[in-house]
Amino acid sequence: MKISVTFRNGEGENWQKIYAEERIVKLKRYLDMPAEAHIILSTEKFRCFAEINLSANGLNFNAKEEAKDMHLAIDSCIEKIEKQLKKQKEKVREHKPRSIRHNLEKIGQNEEDDEPATSKVVETRKVVLKPMSLDEAVMEIEGGKTRFIIYRDSSSENISLVYRRDDGNYALIETNS
Repeated sequence: MKISVTFRNGEGENWQKIYAEERIVKLKRYLDMPAEAHIILSTEKFRCFAEINLSANGLNFNAKEEAKDMHLAIDSCIEKIEKQLKKQKEKVREHKPRSIRHNLEKIGQNEEDDEPATSKVVETRKVVLKPMSLDEAVMEIEGGKTRFIIYRDSSSENISLVYRRDDGNYALIETNS
């Protein structure tokens, strides 16, 4: 991070420059790319002013603060910049970059499925596997509203799935576990 400190209205003290640089370096954790910071410190009678201009990757963050003590003014400015950086980082997390969106659209157009590109699991069920035969499973599907049933085959002890197809017939899926 490139940092420059400017003093207005007189000569600044060395501790002010060191303190401001130490505080601004801590903002590096919010930045993914190289940044440039310009800190302007000034005093008028008993008031201290701190102004920070931070530019990174085409984005500008500005803060200006007035306090009775230079420490307070610098700290307040750093807090304001930190809030702005957090807000920007949150915006970036919520939105995908344009290039990623275009790639997803192209992939979605190439696939023959009519399902959206972002499928989610909207329901989770825990099933207790009952030992039963194929005939009992078919009878349970006919008696209920469900289109399928998962059960443990009583003869082979394997987990099986029976479902009703769109044409009214039944299909059986067996596992080897």
